[in-house]
Amino acid sequence: MSGILSSSLARKYAMALSAFFLIFFLLIHVSVNLLSVFSEDAFNTASHFMGTNPLIQFIMQPILIFGVVFHFVMGFVLELKNKSARSVKYVKNNGAANATWMSRNMIYSGLAILAFIVLHFIDFWIPEINTKYIHGDTSGLLQNGEGLRYFEELHLKFSNPLRVGAYVLAFVFLALHLLHGFQSAFQSMGMNNKYTKSFKKWTKGYAIIVPLLFIIIALFHFFNQ
Repeated sequence: MSGILSSSLARKYAMALSAFFLIFFLLIHVSVNLLSVFSEDAFNTASHFMGTNPLIQFIMQPILIFGVVFHFVMGFVLELKNKSARSVKYVKNNGAANATWMSRNMIYSGLAILAFIVLHFIDFWIPEINTKYIHGDTSGLLQNGEGLRYFEELHLKFSNPLRVGAYVLAFVFLALHLLHGFQSAFQSMGMNNKYTKSFKKWTKGYAIIVPLLFIIIALFHFFNQ
């Protein structure tokens, strides 16, 4: 693996592919969570399917965790490589003239998102793993056995204004990260052609709409306690 990723081009390709994978996952994740705004039953049904399907649990979930870890580790590696490659340091460097704020601060928005992922795992993933694989309860039922618990758990988490604020801030950082990262991934894959302008519009739309939907979901549950 290290030999394959030893060249700068290979690292950029690997980073771009992991980015595309995570972008696809975000689209699925927001689609499922958005159901909680419109229908408690639909959200519970979709969540139960995602949480009990063996293909998702034992194949896709480990791949997702690996993808997240790989993307962040590779991001830090590329950042360190880029810094070490700058052998000539300018006394006065107007970075804003050559690059956007997002591109110059990807490492910081990435760190903010990483902190959010840790919080998200503590809030949802670890309790779910504990319920299913430590206590052996894969039914998805509420304690009284009436109905599925997924909507109730999600709704309860967003009753805390500090948690909601942390989620909203994290999604703002996610939007900033995606505004540069999505286009950068396309560029790394050599997708600069006559459709570049259309790609840029589409990636900007995704980078704004998907985090905004996550924010709407969090605020919806907070204001409907």
